[in-house]
Amino acid sequence: MAVHTKHPIAPPPAAPVRETTGHILLRGWAVFVLAAALAGTSWLMAFGVTGTFVMLVVTTSVSVILWLFLRPAVQWRRLPWFAAGYVLWAVASLIWSNWRDVTALTLFLLVATTVQALFVGSVLTWRELVRSIAAALKWILGLCLLFELWVSLVWRGDILPGFVRPDAPVDDPIVLWSRDNLIDGGRLQGLFGNANALAYVALLGIVVFAIRIASKAPRRPLLYVWTALAVYLFVRAGSATATVALAAVGVVLATVLLMRTTRRAGERTRYYALYAAVAVVGLGAAWWLREPVLALLGRSSDLTGREAIWQAVGARVAEHPVIGWGFATPWDPTHPGFDGWIVDHGVTVMQAHNMWLDVLFQLGIVGLVAIGLTFLAFIWRSWFFAVDRPRWDLVDDRPYSAVTLVPTLVGTILLVQSVAESAPLLNWGWMFLVMLGFKIKQAPLLGRGPSEQRLLSEQGEGPVEA
Repeated sequence: MAVHTKHPIAPPPAAPVRETTGHILLRGWAVFVLAAALAGTSWLMAFGVTGTFVMLVVTTSVSVILWLFLRPAVQWRRLPWFAAGYVLWAVASLIWSNWRDVTALTLFLLVATTVQALFVGSVLTWRELVRSIAAALKWILGLCLLFELWVSLVWRGDILPGFVRPDAPVDDPIVLWSRDNLIDGGRLQGLFGNANALAYVALLGIVVFAIRIASKAPRRPLLYVWTALAVYLFVRAGSATATVALAAVGVVLATVLLMRTTRRAGERTRYYALYAAVAVVGLGAAWWLREPVLALLGRSSDLTGREAIWQAVGARVAEHPVIGWGFATPWDPTHPGFDGWIVDHGVTVMQAHNMWLDVLFQLGIVGLVAIGLTFLAFIWRSWFFAVDRPRWDLVDDRPYSAVTLVPTLVGTILLVQSVAESAPLLNWGWMFLVMLGFKIKQAPLLGRGPSEQRLLSEQGEGPVEA
């Protein structure tokens, strides 16, 4: 009969370590939180202001309770302090706000999104975080396609927010939740009621799914299917600014991969100088050729009315340039301060369609400096997180990880979006900015540090080298 030797050279065979049920449930909750942020205006379209507010209160309360109960390892000295400064200045604007009720309501949205971002970033490792983002994107993109199918095959016609069928043809399709365009070939709006919002989420999906494929994640054939769906929705959304963001993502990705090939000191300097020269020439050419480029993208030279919006907001900025008029992201179209102020296609505008101008209008030069430093710190850290080879000892030839590309590519999307939209200030834009910036400061190396290396019984895996 076979027996174990008294002098083994290896531990006896054992079943692989698996994740605890609690940790699986925690990651499931993180996926829901990320999906709720990605859904954005979908909540308003389906459940109205009251339903959205209740959802926000409940989800934030659950996350705070879980955070207090779990007590994840957090280096409190390494918080995203510039983002915190922006939030604090927004809170301080309650003192001089010209619309305190709107400021208070939208501040709750800002603070809740910030708390959720810190919570998710503190309870998941880098690999878990990217995996959870991918799962949330699958839910949102899949539901967008199902919603458009339902509208075309079951509802059969235009649909207004709140599942209302218009009694008569609407004056402008901008007020519609869905235009029933899935079959006739028009622009899709998905759950968001906005084609631009769908395009940016689809672009995020393309980036994250591609990175999951490059990371050799399991079930890669399904990831190719999800990537194809994201590409389809991106094309059907037909967003000009999202198309520019896609081109920018391609340029940044090529640059990062090029930087990763350097071996000697000084090589990167030459590349930086070359790209700086190309950027200057490219921006100059884009400005001089903006009219034919915009026409090629199917947009007017005034960026579909955005110049008129910027001029109106700029006039108000000149009245309170230092501290602004008071935080309000998004603008409340029912408040007298905004109702009828800027009207586009018969609808009161809810944003300045430029993040930087919007911050300047609401929080003045001080707020603009705060948000500028927030983006600068995030772009700086995410760039070197992507291009620097992982190293914490004498070993200097560890392979790069595709996961480290996520922050810098997300930052690229948000920067391009910030030129024509105020979306990076709320929902998934602000959440990802804070969450990824916080995660980089807490765990600048994959698989290293207290926030990455958890108990085997909790995670189901040991320390992972980058």
